[in-house]
Order: sequence, then C-alpha cells, then structure tokens
Amino acid sequence: MYFLIFAASMKVYRSLEEFQKIETAIVTQGTFDGVHAAHQVILNQLKELAKQNGGETVLITYHPHPRMVLFPEDHGLHLLSTTEEKIKLLEDQGIDHLLILPFTKEFSRLSSLEFIRDILVNKIGTKYLVIGYNHRFGKNREGSFAHLKEFAPAYGFEVKEISEQDVDQMSVSSTKIREALKSGEVELAARFLGKPYSICGLVIEGRKLGRTIGYPTANVQINEPYKLIPQDGVYAVWVIINNLKYGGMLNIGNNPTIEGKGRSIEVHIFNFSESIYNQTISLQFVDKLRDEAKFANLDALKSQLQNDKLQSLKRLEMANN
Repeated sequence: MYFLIFAASMKVYRSLEEFQKIETAIVTQGTFDGVHAAHQVILNQLKELAKQNGGETVLITYHPHPRMVLFPEDHGLHLLSTTEEKIKLLEDQGIDHLLILPFTKEFSRLSSLEFIRDILVNKIGTKYLVIGYNHRFGKNREGSFAHLKEFAPAYGFEVKEISEQDVDQMSVSSTKIREALKSGEVELAARFLGKPYSICGLVIEGRKLGRTIGYPTANVQINEPYKLIPQDGVYAVWVIINNLKYGGMLNIGNNPTIEGKGRSIEVHIFNFSESIYNQTISLQFVDKLRDEAKFANLDALKSQLQNDKLQSLKRLEMANN
C-alpha cells in the first residue's frame, strides 16, 4: 500500500541580509513548533489577506528555539519539529517566504519598537501583521497586541490578532501536544496538529533479529537531540520512503524480550523488501497499539507481532477512510 506525495515551493532565507524587501508583505512571526491546528488558522488568514491585497506571505521564525538561548539550563525541552521539518510543514501550507532568523542573546535584547521599525517595516515591508492569541515579542516580552495597535498606524501597516482556537473544547498549544505525545496519545496529538505527528531519521544497521522471526525491521536513528520521541510502545504508523507512503508497525523502547538490545526505534514496513540502509525516512504516528512487554520466548513474541500487524492494518485502513 503506497501513495504519491507532492510538495509546493517556498523561498527560504536564513538571515535578514538574504531577504529583499517586499512591496506588500503579509507577515506573521513566532516559533511555530509543530505547525499545529491553531498555527494553521493563522496561516490561512495570512494567505487570505495576501490574496485580497495582491501581497506575498512572509513567516518569520527562529533557530535555535528562543528557550534554548534564554534558558540553557532547561535540558527538558523537546520540540515537535526540527528546522528542516518545519520548513517542509510550512511549504506544504503554501507560504511564499520563510525567514529563519538566528536567535541570539543580542537579538533577544531588541526592544519591541526596534523589532517593529527595523525588521517588520524597514527590512520586510510589512503591510499586514497577523499574530496569534496573547502573542508577545521583543525584549522581556514587552511587545503585545496593544503595543502593535499603537505603533502600526505610524509605520503604515495593519495588525490582526487571531482568537484562541479550541479543538475538542481544549485550547491548542505546542505544550499540550508535547504532553499528549509523552503519554502515547498520538491520536489526540494528531487532532491538535491537524495531521499525524511525525519523526524523521536515518536507517542504520541493526542486529537483524526481526528477520529471523519473519518481521524484519528498519532501525531508525534520530539525529536531532531535541526532537520529541513519543512514549515507549508499539504504534501503527505510516512510513514515508522516497515520497511514497507505506503502512507499518513501530516499536519504541528497549525490546525487553531480547537481552542487551538497548533502546531503539524500529519499524516493520508492510509489503516492503528493499534495502534502505543510510536513507532518511519519515514515520507518521496513527495510533498506539500497546505498551512494550516482555515475552517468555521468541515464539510468544512472534505471536504478539502477528496480532500487532492485524491491529495496525485495521487502524491504518480506518485512518485512510
């Protein structure tokens, strides 16, 4: 089972110096971690304003994440999307220009007025600025919607705030999505994100024990240390390989039935037998099947894997309808 995947085009800039001022820039800015459902409301408004005014959409984001710079002692931060994943997600949303600004302590000391005047107006050419609910910016987070409304007329642009968006009567935020994933609630995370949560990684050599019981797996190495990995367990997933989508079942954890194996991320891809070592693949989480468990022997493990495969196929079919 596979499907072709296509992507749009988007211009990406990694510094202000690369960016050329736009005559009618329709702008938003923020970390946009995960590009979740509330983010998508902002982006849809951005695109609608661009269409109405003959403008071009511009999204300003930051690398590294501001918390990594401002609170380096906070080692517990895990992100929903790496920079490259965020680029792909925003490209899929149809954004025209993505400006990734290096976030430094010096940059963090820009006042809200300096950010508005020097970056939004003089450098970008902002005519409309769209921001999310309770958005803050500038030194010590001094900038607010009220602040923007005060300065916008003087600098020749308009500002629009998007109200707080709810999904299933819960406010959507990157924090709540992270909490859901850490609990294995990948279906809830997908509702908040508006799409399945995904991770990308390199296929590396493993011990090849899976093939001895009829379930060969691709061992996936995640190179971004801040990428959030969902709770240990067994999941039904979509596997993206060379822009083709296959069904699969994924195990995250220590494989307790096999001593000394260590923690790993392994996916068994249905109806697939090609060698994909040293290729980057993407895994999209559809549903959690069960927690990891230790079995008495390999025969018991094989029996469970047969059941896992049936459950995975059922849930993937439901997800695809």
